[in-house]
Amino acid sequence: MKALITRLILFLALGVLMPHVKAPAQGALMADTMPPGFVILSDVVPDIIQEIRYHSTYNFVGTRVDGYEAPVAIMTREAAVSLKAVNDHLKACGYRLKVYDAYRPQRAVNHFVRWAEDVADTLMRRPFYPEVDKSRLFDEGYIFARSGHSRGSTVDLTLVHADSGREVDMGGTFDWFGELSHPDYSGITPQQRANRDLLRQAMLSHGFDPLDSEWWHFTLHGEPYPDTYFDFPVRAYEH
Repeated sequence: MKALITRLILFLALGVLMPHVKAPAQGALMADTMPPGFVILSDVVPDIIQEIRYHSTYNFVGTRVDGYEAPVAIMTREAAVSLKAVNDHLKACGYRLKVYDAYRPQRAVNHFVRWAEDVADTLMRRPFYPEVDKSRLFDEGYIFARSGHSRGSTVDLTLVHADSGREVDMGGTFDWFGELSHPDYSGITPQQRANRDLLRQAMLSHGFDPLDSEWWHFTLHGEPYPDTYFDFPVRAYEH
């Protein structure tokens, strides 16, 4: 009996008898601190503008997303350095970058999946997906169980006018679910298309690859962690 009790205590310590604790997503690297190789983006690009939507309630979920403990952007050092080059290039043209999202924890992606599975929750349908039935978000490729953002070298961003800070008209808003978000969408004005092309060319010229379904989404070519999906929280880590 004594040996059995000892064995049960050991099992409890190892978490074997705790099935209510959700296991980490397969392949996700969990941590509570920022791993080596990652940086706070503002430390590398001090004048970059940030509006981290998933730390707010103004996003397609309608609530703060799991893992976003502070409104800061985090990226791999390589991606941050390249983004600084983009920002410096655009400043010479009268623009600056505004970042909506960068590194995204796997726990945030899991939150998106749970939200998409709850088809009754349509709180934010009007501003983000009025043309798409929520039950089709997986089938139509709007929600995935994995995101390149979790690898640390992907960024969602737009242009602002350097003098006023006002967003440049891109003919569509960040995180809009629909064809309007495709970079080559034909239903926008020539000026809006030129604005999208300006952002795209600046990112391409400094090593970022675009996505064909979102004008705001870019990933560093040759990213340092192409097969690793991280799950440390977004917070203002101290140096």
